[in-house]
Amino acid sequence: MAFAVAEGVRAIRGADAVVKKTDKTTNEDLLEADGIVVGSPTYYGQMSEKTKAMFDRSVGVHGKLEGKVGGAFTSSGGIASGAETTIISILEAMLVHGMIIKGRASSGHYGAAAVGEPKERDLERCKELGKMMANLVLKLKT
Repeated sequence: MAFAVAEGVRAIRGADAVVKKTDKTTNEDLLEADGIVVGSPTYYGQMSEKTKAMFDRSVGVHGKLEGKVGGAFTSSGGIASGAETTIISILEAMLVHGMIIKGRASSGHYGAAAVGEPKERDLERCKELGKMMANLVLKLKT
């Protein structure tokens, strides 16, 4: 799913993406990015421990991510098993940092989600998420 989001970002002229695991992402990586899209498997309706640890470490740059664009995606074990609450938990952490979150009026209001292994339709939604994030970053930069 992360690679599909990155593909969507790269489909927008003037945008690029770097894919990193959350446990390998540093505060410096967060500071260097104009937009940050975070994915996590759904664990008890919340982001994973590794994803939460990345946000916990980001307290060291609190206030310095303000104005950056943020988005989220997840994969859960089944229907009604916490995908939306997982995405919202990620977006809440981004909002605490003062990041800009863009929703969608059509399906996938909060971000991209898959049940189990992502299917082609799920990957297309991830690409759309990447395009949406890239377009907003570029719009805000100009």
